[in-house]
Amino acid sequence: MDVLLLIGRILYGLIFVGAGIGGHLVQTDETAGYGQMRGMKNAKNLVIISGVGITAGGLGVIFGFWADLAALGLVAYSLIAAFMVHHFWTDEGQLQTIEMSMFMKNLSMAGGGLILFVLIAKLGAEFPFTLTDPIFKF
Repeated sequence: MDVLLLIGRILYGLIFVGAGIGGHLVQTDETAGYGQMRGMKNAKNLVIISGVGITAGGLGVIFGFWADLAALGLVAYSLIAAFMVHHFWTDEGQLQTIEMSMFMKNLSMAGGGLILFVLIAKLGAEFPFTLTDPIFKF
């Protein structure tokens, strides 16, 4: 079971690492343009900051470096992105459908992150394959 938990952490973290590096830090201008189109102010700075944050959070979950804090940070990012960027209720037609899918994806990622956070905090030092013990303990 520990190996399955590790595989799940890797799969969960990879979407953030990929988006952080590929979308936010390598394609900064394109991602910032999308953010501006969606109404974000200072989009380029926010894209860079969020890119560093989600990359670090994804790596933290994968390697178990303060994995509970990393998961909680990814939850916060997912919820902020859902409501600030993927506000489908302001759109119409196909764009509304696409943005609703992205909104729901972000909500599900936030849910997965919350489950992971609670699991790590409950297991504490018994959480397998980690570089550090969790910060939060229940």
